[in-house]
Amino acid sequence: MNDAVAGPPAGLPGLDLRLSRTRSVPERGTGAVHDWHYLDTGDELERRGITPVGTILAVHGNPTWSYLWRTLASASLQAADAGEPAWRVVAVDQLDMGFSARTGGNRRLARRVSDLDDFTGAIGLAGPVVTLGHDWGGVISLGWAVDHPDALAGVMLLNTAVHQPDDAPIPAPLRIAGARGVLSASTVGTPAFLETTLALAHPPLARDIKDAYRAPYRSTARRRGIGTFVDDIPAEAAHPSFPELRRIAEGAAALRAPALFLWGPEDPIFSDRYLDDLADRMPHADVHRFEGAGHLVAEDRPYADAVLAWLGDRVPSAAAASAELPAADGESAPYAPLWAALEARRDDDDVAVIDLAARGGQQRRVSWRLLDDRVRALAAGLTEIGVGKGQRVSVLIPPGPTLTAVVYACVRIGAVVVVADAGLGVRGLSRAVRGAWPDVVIGELPGLAAARALGWPGIHISVAPLPRVSATVLHASTDLATIAARGAEAPLPPEPEPDDPAAILFTSGSTGPAKGVAYTHRQLSALRDVLATHFGVSRDTGLVTGFAPFALLGPALGTRSVTPDMNVSAPRTLTATAVAAAVRASDARIVFLSPAAIMNVVATAGELDADDREALATVQTFLSTGAPVGEGLLTAAAELMPEAEAHTPYGMTECLLVTDVTLSGIREVRDAADQGVCVGRPIGANLILIDPLDPDGRPSGRPSGEPGVLGEVVVSAAHLKTSYDRLWLTDRQAERDAPAPGRWHRTGDVGHLDAAGRLWIEGRLPHVFVTTDGPTAPVGTEQQVERAAHVRRAAVVGIGPRGIQQAVAVVETDPAARRPGLATPELTDEVRARSERQLAAVLVVPQLPTDIRHNSKIDRTRVARWAERALAGGRVGAP
Repeated sequence: MNDAVAGPPAGLPGLDLRLSRTRSVPERGTGAVHDWHYLDTGDELERRGITPVGTILAVHGNPTWSYLWRTLASASLQAADAGEPAWRVVAVDQLDMGFSARTGGNRRLARRVSDLDDFTGAIGLAGPVVTLGHDWGGVISLGWAVDHPDALAGVMLLNTAVHQPDDAPIPAPLRIAGARGVLSASTVGTPAFLETTLALAHPPLARDIKDAYRAPYRSTARRRGIGTFVDDIPAEAAHPSFPELRRIAEGAAALRAPALFLWGPEDPIFSDRYLDDLADRMPHADVHRFEGAGHLVAEDRPYADAVLAWLGDRVPSAAAASAELPAADGESAPYAPLWAALEARRDDDDVAVIDLAARGGQQRRVSWRLLDDRVRALAAGLTEIGVGKGQRVSVLIPPGPTLTAVVYACVRIGAVVVVADAGLGVRGLSRAVRGAWPDVVIGELPGLAAARALGWPGIHISVAPLPRVSATVLHASTDLATIAARGAEAPLPPEPEPDDPAAILFTSGSTGPAKGVAYTHRQLSALRDVLATHFGVSRDTGLVTGFAPFALLGPALGTRSVTPDMNVSAPRTLTATAVAAAVRASDARIVFLSPAAIMNVVATAGELDADDREALATVQTFLSTGAPVGEGLLTAAAELMPEAEAHTPYGMTECLLVTDVTLSGIREVRDAADQGVCVGRPIGANLILIDPLDPDGRPSGRPSGEPGVLGEVVVSAAHLKTSYDRLWLTDRQAERDAPAPGRWHRTGDVGHLDAAGRLWIEGRLPHVFVTTDGPTAPVGTEQQVERAAHVRRAAVVGIGPRGIQQAVAVVETDPAARRPGLATPELTDEVRARSERQLAAVLVVPQLPTDIRHNSKIDRTRVARWAERALAGGRVGAP
């Protein structure tokens, strides 16, 4: 049977019919000849006199066809016309699918891999070849890759799977479609399976795009291949295609060619479970998860741009792809593991960790000896139950001795600690944890309950022993006490290497979905070292850590640390008396606080008694980091710690300490003409450059150290992150136009350097607006507005078309406004008098929207949308 048709009809959106081809291909073993339909850009490249550097062999899944790859075919030709490396695109319609022949048989996986080999042999396809596959086309393309290592230059996959875990059923949509009595009706007799697949797009597909996908499947006879594909899903070992799937999975693990995985995490079929399996098999692969995208990621997101960018970066040749990267900053520096100081004090009975936030208001004190014993026992015990090097461990434990012991135990055995702040909220936290796809989740009861309810992956371990019923309900397989008991006499595994992955720390989510930031052991140790050197931390210093990222560094620094009585995930719960109690309990000389915590500490200073003030007077260094702090707030905090030098370092999750400025340094530049917040000079060997903004408010790609130029802040440091986790495109954007060898990071902050080398932060890149005067950053004008009487905090945003945007001030007042709306004429006049920039309007709100972790990073994008709506006469609710 060879029921081929002429090919796609004219008028399908985005499909260039000049690329449509049909070829008769003999079937190996039977001699039967089948007509294949495919898209091929080769003739178009030849017509234009362009020689391709290689071929992309693209294979669709079920129930799509080569139309899936139309965007890539067009984009590749456009790139070639622009002088970029030219890649020939060959996108097949598999047999019984699309506009290829209907063979009348039930083609199993091994046959389909062989079919693809027959086709590539018939067209004389030679290397270098980069395979590209989606859905079951991913498996088939991988099979071709495994069988053609000499021609293979790379592998690219979109939502697919090569292995079904024994402890998990196949995805529900496939289970239902393949059920006896349902298979034929849902896949062949009706277009239900096709229509369900098309409905998985995010956002929904346009009607004409859906019609294009339906074009080859208008009749029952032409849909038979959809049914045989579903029937061929090897859900169990007895299935005829299971051996071939296992062969491909094992072969993929042996591939060393460059690899790219582009993923839609909202896929109900191929979830992050399958991405994690692929990443384990091919750990060298570049991965990008398109947040919010689903199964049809090729329709949901601009995947073609990502494909061509990756090919340009990674596959100019096999030799270039495997070349060593330049040595990152800090790789030649002396290295001591994060746990070195803890190990050095293992026989010390002095206090290492104090927890004042323990349940029942009881102080909890842990000695160096006890902490080291606990870390060793947990490390060995985790190893005994199978947790090992490279495995991801999500910790859902509040700061304190238990969290400290678990984190150091994981780091010691080479497991990768995944830390996401509860301040992200349930939805944000769940997105973060599922995106990291941990192998193990360790948590207290609330964390395990959330993990169970939200379907988080991994083995679940309870902090405390649970009743059998509770453990069963929460899927908790064991607890920390049991693990420590198992590890009490067990040996520790070999130490991880300095450049092995150590942690994934999630950002606050204040500028979009929280991103996982990957660190190696070397980078975490470099952070410890720069902190110790810059702030003079010794074994007798002592730390009060009211800021979550630093709550775990005490043992690494070899000095005692105390967690004050507060909810670290809600900084505004910290009071002045709680800080005084923490200082008194620990005799600490350094206090770390977040900006939001400082605001409440200052606000509750009236509750301090004489003993509290005496304790605070012993503090020598006070730090607030996480967001810039103004002189007024820093002065008020410094008055509570009169002998302390007040610092406000600048940094971000990607590089926690970049610059530093003291209160005296802020006062020194009080009358400077510079706009923004002065965050000081680079710490140690850190480097800072500014990439100037072009007339449209975008970075020009020419970073430099020229003073007085507004642009994006670009940083380099020994403790800078390795990468974003499974966000290759985001990484590429953050590292583009590197001004020099080494690791560089585009911060997304905008500002300038002054003549003395100090950095001034003026806002975030997305918050820059463009008036007729050019690009405008908001912070300088906000500072001027905040000097008006009764203005507590301000956000200055641009409304209207870019290039002729108007500045609008949205302010919080003191006392707070009862409802949002236009400011009073009196307040409007005063605010305008304070601002050097012309303001089109002044609006008031009871509270500006901020992130939870810092309670200080204003969501100006949200404020701008609200202001535009309000001034256009729309409903004036809260921003």
